[in-house]
Amino acid sequence: MDTLSYKTISANKATVKKEWVVVDANGQHLGRLASKVAKLLRGKYKPSFTPHVDCGDNVIIINADKVVLTGNKWTDRIYLSYTGYPGGQRKNTPETLFKKSSDRLLRKVVKGMLPKNRLGDKLLTNLYVYDGETHKHEAQQPKLIDINSL
Repeated sequence: MDTLSYKTISANKATVKKEWVVVDANGQHLGRLASKVAKLLRGKYKPSFTPHVDCGDNVIIINADKVVLTGNKWTDRIYLSYTGYPGGQRKNTPETLFKKSSDRLLRKVVKGMLPKNRLGDKLLTNLYVYDGETHKHEAQQPKLIDINSL
């Protein structure tokens, strides 16, 4: 029996094949969309997934302003942030974050679903969020994927 044929192959920076994908957020629920985008960023849908390597895709989210939250989540859910000063704890609702920028809300939700380390910070730089149908990454020839089929 040849034991060399059973070696586990780990991906590294040189062997990873990163792609560009477009996800349409029109009518999608925020949490379900964010969890699938986090998996795409991490590379969990690929057979060559390696936990300690950035092997995920570059994800472009379009129509981020048309994302949906059900029930009273727009006003009842609270996101906490801290300024670093005494008494500097701030509370934000999804509604206030969305009014400032839908990019902020989507990034905050996806960031919470990524690893809390340097790799998670690096993975978040592969996320691009746009409010309308257009984006500036046409040169990368991204492919449009149906997020509901994942």
